[in-house]
Amino acid sequence: MKFGYSEVCLDHDTGVRHPESPDRLRAIRRGLAKQHGVSYIEADPASEATVRAVHDDDYIDRVKQFCADGGGEWDPDTIAVEATWDAALESAGLAEWSARAALNGEDGRNTPFSIGRPPGHHAVYDNAMGFCFINNAAVAAQAALDSGDASRVAIFDWDVHHGNGTQDIFYDRGDVHYSSFHEAGLYPGTGEVEEVGEGDGKGMTLNAPLPSGSGDAEYAGAFEQLLVPALTEFEPDLLLVSAGFDAHEHDPISRMRVSTEGYGVLTDRVRTLASDLDAALGFVLEGGYGLDTLAESITMVHEVFDGREPVEPEGDASERAQLIIDQAVKAHGLGEK
Repeated sequence: MKFGYSEVCLDHDTGVRHPESPDRLRAIRRGLAKQHGVSYIEADPASEATVRAVHDDDYIDRVKQFCADGGGEWDPDTIAVEATWDAALESAGLAEWSARAALNGEDGRNTPFSIGRPPGHHAVYDNAMGFCFINNAAVAAQAALDSGDASRVAIFDWDVHHGNGTQDIFYDRGDVHYSSFHEAGLYPGTGEVEEVGEGDGKGMTLNAPLPSGSGDAEYAGAFEQLLVPALTEFEPDLLLVSAGFDAHEHDPISRMRVSTEGYGVLTDRVRTLASDLDAALGFVLEGGYGLDTLAESITMVHEVFDGREPVEPEGDASERAQLIIDQAVKAHGLGEK
């Protein structure tokens, strides 16, 4: 794979005890150092105009000044230093590169994956939260639409936390489909099945709040029963994966049970779906806070694109998870057309 990376993203220093630290990127680089076919691209930072296309002007002015004044605690979880503003623009620029490279035909072993930080999917239209200042996937999606390279963009978020920011930005839009598989009841407390979009965006938001303890079989079941029919109907030109790895069974801040092999299965299914839909495919890093498991999981994504065939999970989704999947199928009328 081609990985978008910049040393600038290491300058966003959240402190020694913060889970979203520069060590995440260092761990990823160490894990990928042993792999064949890895290359790195340093993209231009996102322009302020591109960022303001998905965020409120006053908010962007405030966070920019906050960083210029030395940063601090935006909220108890979301920490900034002076260098955070440049890191956030770089992270958004890397996500924009991932979308642009995918639309320019980079696929197969050259599939783009941006590994910037800070992450983005909790950043709503007019506020920072949950470690996020700029919504990287939203910037990438909007830039693809504004350039005319795509008329419909799908964002699939497999981070363990609901991407409330991405949902917020596109909730009333008909040209962006947002899907999230996340742990029910976890931060930020959004992402219920009934949240399906409004106005032109009605039906364009699909949430599967899976119960704690869900693992490979539950995610595979939700993928086949929800994402495949929803995106087949939507017909996106571009599919972006908001790729957080904190649903891993050994991640320190979640109670989900996705294995490293399970991320390989998800990767293989995303790749197959994008191919079936003739959609460009790019990845954007979100969460993942166990350094070893984060590195192992991203290495697994790379290995799948390098020819590895992941082992399919045994068994079906649990009854509790299947109930949620069935509710989402009904809420979206999937399979009725």
